[in-house]
Amino acid sequence: MDLVIAAVAGVALLLAFAPFGWWWAAPGGVTLLALVTIGVRLRAGLGYGLVTGVVFFGPLLAWTNLHVGAAPWILLTLFQASYFALLGLGLAAVTPLVRKWPGLTAPVIALLWVAQEALRDRAPFGGFPWGRLAFSQAGAPAVHFAGWGGAPLVTFVVALAGGLLWHWRNKWADLSAIAVMLIGFLVPLSTPDGPTAVVAIVQGNVPRLGLEFNDQRRAVLDNHVRGTIELAAKVKVGQVKQPDLVIWPENASDIDPLLNADAAAVIDQAATAINAPILVGAVLRGPGENESRNAGIVWVPNKGAGDMYLKRHPVPFAEYLPMRKIVEPIVRAITNEAKLLRTDFVRGDVPGVLQVGPAKAGDVICFEVAYDDVVRDVVTHGAQLITVQTNNATFNEAEASQQLAMVRLRAVEHGRDSLMASTVGISGFVTADGQVHDATAFDTPAAVVRELHLGASTTLATRLGVWPEIVLTALAAAALVSAAVEGRRRRRSSE
Repeated sequence: MDLVIAAVAGVALLLAFAPFGWWWAAPGGVTLLALVTIGVRLRAGLGYGLVTGVVFFGPLLAWTNLHVGAAPWILLTLFQASYFALLGLGLAAVTPLVRKWPGLTAPVIALLWVAQEALRDRAPFGGFPWGRLAFSQAGAPAVHFAGWGGAPLVTFVVALAGGLLWHWRNKWADLSAIAVMLIGFLVPLSTPDGPTAVVAIVQGNVPRLGLEFNDQRRAVLDNHVRGTIELAAKVKVGQVKQPDLVIWPENASDIDPLLNADAAAVIDQAATAINAPILVGAVLRGPGENESRNAGIVWVPNKGAGDMYLKRHPVPFAEYLPMRKIVEPIVRAITNEAKLLRTDFVRGDVPGVLQVGPAKAGDVICFEVAYDDVVRDVVTHGAQLITVQTNNATFNEAEASQQLAMVRLRAVEHGRDSLMASTVGISGFVTADGQVHDATAFDTPAAVVRELHLGASTTLATRLGVWPEIVLTALAAAALVSAAVEGRRRRRSSE
């Protein structure tokens, strides 16, 4: 029966995330995992956590299975589930502590969730934060806490509600859990305090979804040029406002426009037509042999390429191979996709703050939006709005909706109007209150224009940075140590 409960916990967590978006199910998943792990042996806690993790991450990450085969998806699922196994182990380990002080049960459960995510977000190879509890709360009152303590505090609040539900026979505990999830409505949001700028997103689309988009790179570039010129025609007749800046997505030009004169010419044609600078998502060759760079380039009409941002957090096993000599034969055998292995993307080392027309844009490329430090860095370095350039052509709408939920949390966290520009969708604007505007359909060309407010002030979360997570993780470690000491004391007293 406990195995079934552990599996149901995974289902509840899954339903909290996009594309389902049943955010209120997240505390239930936390509760169910705690029910089957607190009070059991360590090995059982490990196993139940693994079951919950597999049931949760398998469907959540199913988009990784679309174009590279099942093996990478299975391996990633099992690896991410191993962190839930550690969480189950931790929940079992704190049993002596919560038996002595039952009132600590809910906060200890919440602390262990934050600690698990802190580890998973960083190790190995920079971590993989997909599936954090906080990312399930984009449309929930709890997201308001992001402005106070970032994603870790949101996770803590949701897990705290789940921990309170662990006392499900106590009506006051149940009412407290509901109050914790709803109290976010009372938390004030930060709003941008600067002037406005008219921003356009061009979603050019690709001829075919899948990994083959790399073989269609000129067609993809032409789609974004065409979409921008068509937008310029609408501006000319007064159908839409003249944009101050235009955002193209990641991979809009996989032909290096700094080396290819034809690519540069058509991009300049688009920028001249729209009469505004374009932030172009491009792949640049070099600097070394079999190396590339994932870049956002400011393209100024009649002047060409200006400042650029180089992606700081390339994705291991997708954009580069760690320990290539050892890993490459294994990956070839698993994926049977040699094209994935030709080049490594070289990471940049400077936050992506770019002057694009009147706005300082904080450029974040694709999965970087999941990493707290990457997004915070652009704001602390002066970004007035957050731009997420992404390419979802190799995935599906579920992945895009999960990514958009992260953009929503980041907008609230840093008090910045934001946007997501995708090759195929979903693209759209997100205001600082986390609300989505002008979202585009998936797998279709589109161009949307909106006036956004530029921000200069910072939220408490921006100022505190990683400290809330450090404090909460340290408290989780203290709880584990205290539980170990209490368990030893009990064993000695029973001898």
